[in-house]
Amino acid sequence: MRVIGVNADTGISRPLVQEICHDGQSPKFFDYSGKQFTFYLPETDEMIWMSERDGWNHLYLIDLRSGTVRHRITSGQWVVRHVEHVDPLKRQVWFQAGGIFPDQDPYFVHYCRVNFDGSGLTHLTTANGMHNVEFSPDHRFCIDTWSRVNAAPVIELRSAETGAMVRELERADLVELHKTGLPLPQPFVAKGRDGTTDIYGVIYRPTHFDPRRQYPVIEHIYAGPQSAFVPKAFKPFHWPQTMAEIGFIVVQIDGMGTSHRSKAFHDVCWKNLGDSGFPDRILWIKAAQKSVCPQMDLTRVGIYGTSAGGQSALRALLAFGDFYKVASANSGCHDNRVDKIWWNEQWMSWPIGPWYAQQSNVTNAHKLVGKLQLIAGGMDHNVDPCCTMQVINALEKANKDFEFLFVPPGHHGAAGYHWQYTWRQVRDFMVRNLWGIQPRRGKVLPLAQAPLSIPDELEITAHEA
Repeated sequence: MRVIGVNADTGISRPLVQEICHDGQSPKFFDYSGKQFTFYLPETDEMIWMSERDGWNHLYLIDLRSGTVRHRITSGQWVVRHVEHVDPLKRQVWFQAGGIFPDQDPYFVHYCRVNFDGSGLTHLTTANGMHNVEFSPDHRFCIDTWSRVNAAPVIELRSAETGAMVRELERADLVELHKTGLPLPQPFVAKGRDGTTDIYGVIYRPTHFDPRRQYPVIEHIYAGPQSAFVPKAFKPFHWPQTMAEIGFIVVQIDGMGTSHRSKAFHDVCWKNLGDSGFPDRILWIKAAQKSVCPQMDLTRVGIYGTSAGGQSALRALLAFGDFYKVASANSGCHDNRVDKIWWNEQWMSWPIGPWYAQQSNVTNAHKLVGKLQLIAGGMDHNVDPCCTMQVINALEKANKDFEFLFVPPGHHGAAGYHWQYTWRQVRDFMVRNLWGIQPRRGKVLPLAQAPLSIPDELEITAHEA
């Protein structure tokens, strides 16, 4: 990845900045869609440049005449998430950081200010939570709203110069929400595949959770390398709760290969999208069952996802079918040779090599075990529905059983006015295959692996749904 300078008089060009994405053994990738930032300072022939060259996403001050680094602006085993503001006169940068407080969740976003030469690093936010800051036009003050998935929002007025608290403005009260009985998501941390890296996720329980019962487990997955996806800020209701409410324990996890951690954490996805962080996810679920949620029945584990999540959901049955038993894959980009160029090539490399076929859900369709539901929308403008059709063709050739829901006018995610129908089909599929119940009929289905117990509220909730 290069920044090229061109002499306007002679047309002669030269590289000003050059990123060599290499770990010493094999080439990796430059995250040009998520971690690219430039700010030119023509008065001083300088440029602010974002790079992961030391293994963490940081800012550098580049001398445009020589192409050398004048100063590191930020450094440490944490990452710059976003640049908020650059003041060329004060020679200061305001930015978002992740992992800057080692005792907090590394995905929590904090706001900081630093001088161009790397001095004067100032934490504008410090509270243990996910922060969202709005600056005053003169950048003298800021309003900081922070929370966690299980902690109500707090709104504070702070100095944008020192980070000092001016006063607390508001503090949310969850008394009325607690009266509904709706449980808040439970954060949980477990070690990943290397035995040392912390993997973060959340657990959703149904409102009428009974600790004496065993519940099937469903993972809501999206493992796209462009970001991380486990919620961190408070919301009164999270969408996976709709699945939990009909008698499941639902989990959401960010495994290796996703973003906003170290470059080594991210590099796991390189030429390896089929991995989807499953070695970390499976360990996380087992650790959660052992330490905080023994009501998880790990003989009945399902998974669902859309788009890249749909690709991963099917991959769970093809490559990790000894753990996952049921999968619903919606609008999946099942073969990275077919889907859009920019997203796939960034993680899977160019030119196309044998690893594309090795991780394709089409070429691996014959390995299917478990119960599979495929969903596609006929008007999908993001992932070509032929991705799903090619999987169907391969499954039929391999004489594999599966269910298919086609939504002719549906766009990506098979969404639109019929989304309620599509989502009901996903939930019904999970109920049939993990609880052994025909929804809205109360009929118990003959399963090879009968549920240990059927919650009394399941039939009623499914009927109402």
